Amino acid sequence: MLDADAVRNAVPMPAAVEAVREAFVDLAAGRFVVPQRLSFAAATTLVMTACHTPTSTTVVKTLNLSPGRTPMILGTLVWNTAAGQVVADAVEVTTLRTGAVSGVATDLLAPASASRLALLGTGAQAADQVRAVAAVRPVRSLALFGRDVSRASALASRLRAEFPEVVVRVASSVADTVSDAEIVCCATSSSTPLFAVDDLPERVHVNAIGSYLPSMRELPAELLATAGCVVVDQVDAVLAEAGEVIHAVDAGLLDRGALVELGSALQAPPVVGGRTVFKSVGLAVQDWAVGRLLGDAVGMRG
Repeated sequence: MLDADAVRNAVPMPAAVEAVREAFVDLAAGRFVVPQRLSFAAATTLVMTACHTPTSTTVVKTLNLSPGRTPMILGTLVWNTAAGQVVADAVEVTTLRTGAVSGVATDLLAPASASRLALLGTGAQAADQVRAVAAVRPVRSLALFGRDVSRASALASRLRAEFPEVVVRVASSVADTVSDAEIVCCATSSSTPLFAVDDLPERVHVNAIGSYLPSMRELPAELLATAGCVVVDQVDAVLAEAGEVIHAVDAGLLDRGALVELGSALQAPPVVGGRTVFKSVGLAVQDWAVGRLLGDAVGMRG
C-alpha cells in the first residue's frame, strides 16, 4: 500500500501531466475501455474503472466523499497487471491526476506566455491546480479566493513557500481574483456560477474541475455559449454529470456538437483565441495514467 507521501515521491507533477496527456491520446485512439462510473448513496461513494487494451492493465478506484469531514475524500486505487497489483492512496492520486489534466488542457489552450493565474477554491484540489499550471506555463503571479479567509491565507502561505518566485495574494472577491487573469482554475463544489462572464478578461483560459453532479455549476452559461472553444474530458461524461454543461445545453445556449473532447483536441489542436474553457468531471484513464507511473516506480509496469 503506497500512502500519500509514497505517491508524491513516485510521481512529480510534470510526469503526471505527460502521463495523463498520453492517456487521453490513447483514449481518443480507442485503446481504452472506460465504463461510466458508478455512483451510490447520493454520490457519496464513487467507483471508477478503466482497461488499457494494448497492455491489458486495469485500474479500479473507489472514493467516499463526506462534506464536512476532514479529509472530505477517502479511497483506494488498485492498478492491476499480469505481474501483480499496486495499491495506493486514492485521494493523493485523485488530486494529482485532476491537477494533471488541467495542466494538459492549459498547455493546449492557454497562450505560451501566460503567467497570471487565478485560483477559485481552497480545498484539497486547489494546490495541485497551481502545480500543474506551473508545470506547463511560466506562472509569475497567483491570485486566489476562498470563502474562508483564514483557509485562503493558509493556502497562500503554503504556495509562497513552494513557489518563492511567484507573487501570491489573497483576493478580496471573485471578480478581483479573475479580473486580469490569463488562466483561471475553478476547484469548488459550488451550485451556482462563481463569476459573471463580464468579470473575465477578453482573452483567458478557464479550467473547471470542481463540479461533478448535475446540481453543481462553477461556470456561467454565457461563458460556455461565447467561448472560442469548449474542451471536455469526455462528452458523454460531462452531459451526464457537469451541471454547467447540462444547463447550457438544455437552455439552448450550447450545442452538444460544439464540445471537443480533450483526446481529439490533442491530436488536432484547435486554433483558438479569446476565451477558452476546459471542463472535466474526471475519467478513470487519468487514474490509470498515475497508476502506471506508480507501477513503474515499484518495477511492475504492464
